[in-house]
Amino acid sequence: MNPFEKIFNYQILSRLDESNAIALTSQERTWLRTALAHDCAADAFTPETLGKLQQLLQDESELGHRGMIVEKAKNDERQVYHPLLRTLRRLIMQDKGMLLTSRVKHGGTKANQPGLPVKLEYSMVKREWYLLWYSTRGRSFMSTKLQSIVAIEETALSPERVEELKLRVAAHLEKRKEHAVVEVVRTYNAELSRILYAFSCFDKSVSYDEEENLYRIHVTYLADESEFLLSKIRFLGLRVKILEGDGLRKRMLESAEKALGRYRDDTRNKESTEKPAP
Repeated sequence: MNPFEKIFNYQILSRLDESNAIALTSQERTWLRTALAHDCAADAFTPETLGKLQQLLQDESELGHRGMIVEKAKNDERQVYHPLLRTLRRLIMQDKGMLLTSRVKHGGTKANQPGLPVKLEYSMVKREWYLLWYSTRGRSFMSTKLQSIVAIEETALSPERVEELKLRVAAHLEKRKEHAVVEVVRTYNAELSRILYAFSCFDKSVSYDEEENLYRIHVTYLADESEFLLSKIRFLGLRVKILEGDGLRKRMLESAEKALGRYRDDTRNKESTEKPAP
């Protein structure tokens, strides 16, 4: 690994983070100006913020991608940026409560459900935004599609009540947390940056055994994210192996046995059909 890469990542980026500054390349500024021209930009930013960004980037060149890129025909895609995101993010940051009215699966609506918004998540598989929130009426942790939300009304909660609900949410999430240790095969140590990028959406830490020259990635994930984590591990192939995490090891063994069984049977059938007649 290039030693200057470590210096740049650790020292420069940490200094920028401490001063609340962000370094932007000319390519990133060009991309941002192009993104601000999209129709969703009006929902993503307030008019004041959008105008300020456009003014700061007015001297930047445009990407000019329309003549270079041809997009294949595809199904209609849902809006990536939902109009409720800004409202919900503000409620979460300001520790506000809410009354949620949403559509139910089999028709009709549930009106005025009291709760505390906790987190916004975007599913890359379903390409939809979800609101994670705690229902004070049902005393349960909920997940609701933003597309299903009909209306949201802000409510005031006392600091003591907010702290109580946050403790309940933290206890619930802690129960759902699972841990795994993924070891980088020594041959692929040079690809550590690429391997870590595959786990970028999970809470993780890295340990290094100097005597054995081995990197181990300690991953923390929610129980319902196990299949997504497995897909990342399968993508990395021979570069990694699971050291700890019985559930993950069992699922990897099952999928490997199924794959071996399928291709072993195909090979045997092919050999029997190609066997020369006596």
